[in-house]
Amino acid sequence: MPSNSPADRVPTQDELDLLIYQSRIERPVKMKIPELCREERLRHIIFSGQFTADRLEDLASTADKIRALSRNREGQDFLLHLLNNKRAMLYFTQPSTRTFLSFMAACQILGITCNEVRDPTTSSETKGETRFDSIRMFSSYFDLIIMRSKLARLAESCAYLMNDLAESGNRSVPIINAGSGADEHPTQALLDIYTLQRTFQFSHPKDSPVSTRFEKLQNESPGLVKGLAHKVYGFCGDIGRGRTVRSLASLLANYKGVTLIFVAPNDPTLALKDDLRRRLTDRGVRLVEVESFEEHVDGKSVIEQLDALYMTRIQKEHNNSDDEAHFAQLDLSHCKLTTRLVARMKTYAPILHPFPRDQHFGEIPPEIDDDPRAMYFRQARNGMWVRAALLATVFGVEHQISRFFHDEYSEWHNYNDDQALTPPKHV
Repeated sequence: MPSNSPADRVPTQDELDLLIYQSRIERPVKMKIPELCREERLRHIIFSGQFTADRLEDLASTADKIRALSRNREGQDFLLHLLNNKRAMLYFTQPSTRTFLSFMAACQILGITCNEVRDPTTSSETKGETRFDSIRMFSSYFDLIIMRSKLARLAESCAYLMNDLAESGNRSVPIINAGSGADEHPTQALLDIYTLQRTFQFSHPKDSPVSTRFEKLQNESPGLVKGLAHKVYGFCGDIGRGRTVRSLASLLANYKGVTLIFVAPNDPTLALKDDLRRRLTDRGVRLVEVESFEEHVDGKSVIEQLDALYMTRIQKEHNNSDDEAHFAQLDLSHCKLTTRLVARMKTYAPILHPFPRDQHFGEIPPEIDDDPRAMYFRQARNGMWVRAALLATVFGVEHQISRFFHDEYSEWHNYNDDQALTPPKHV
């Protein structure tokens, strides 16, 4: 009888193709990052580890300026002509709604022409063309490739392919990872961070020198500070297979004094994986792993400690037949949010979800949608702005945006020459 051991398994063509880049893939992340830049600027966007706290703040600032400029005709026209000489290929061979549409919208905001391949059966890959040949062909026609694939490490390999082409004097274009297998989803993490950045400014249109929303929140939560540092972040659901969890947790490790609490069944598939645990621990992040929001940490239930909550669905698309049978025996009720749990959360704590949510499992029931802390639809819209900022950064036009923005908003009314009001630092 034939052996079923892993050693006797015949590798797929996809796996054989990736062997070309195996030695480069199997290196520490910090050794790879310089190769993903050009003259210290972001070139390819592959890992969340490419983003420092300072770079995240710069990206958020550019995103804020783009969304402000988009509110008037002059700003729209400026943005629309900024990159109208560029073309982007959206190579999405894994199903996607929000990531695909927000990248397309981001391109359109900046005047970038888009084309797409979403079904590989309509491409020459059905005739035996490799993915790498497809990518090289795309680079002949386009100035940027935004790609999403169920194949792990493919985006990273394509970045190395582009680097090799550049070194040999051939045409090479940036690669943006819009989701690669179970590895990472760095641009989803960017919009997650951007949502948290805006939330933790604690600003409100009705703020005045007499009273601010932040001051009221400080009265409720002594020690509360603005920004992402010194916060408790909760992650709940499919922690082990959630590439958005991996990417966001890695970005949050950039901030001082954060605590990350992972709520998942004590199951090898769904719980925190060893590699991410080591990565975060090595960076000095405090980690807590529990099976329920009701568990106590430092004498207080988890749900009452959270400054932000990141819910995820159980990713059934990764299940095999054994997983289905195994999960049927697990109690997954603790991976669901309820209105009673939300009522115990801090009044300012945002609830995030990378979407899609599973209407059948119900990790976030619809009755929570109207709660002011439910940020997931706003979070999805933020993806358009931060991805536009990312494209502007990759093409090196973020400084032009900054200059136009300051020219556009440099005029202030001075109602009292002797006691002139100081313009705010952020819009």
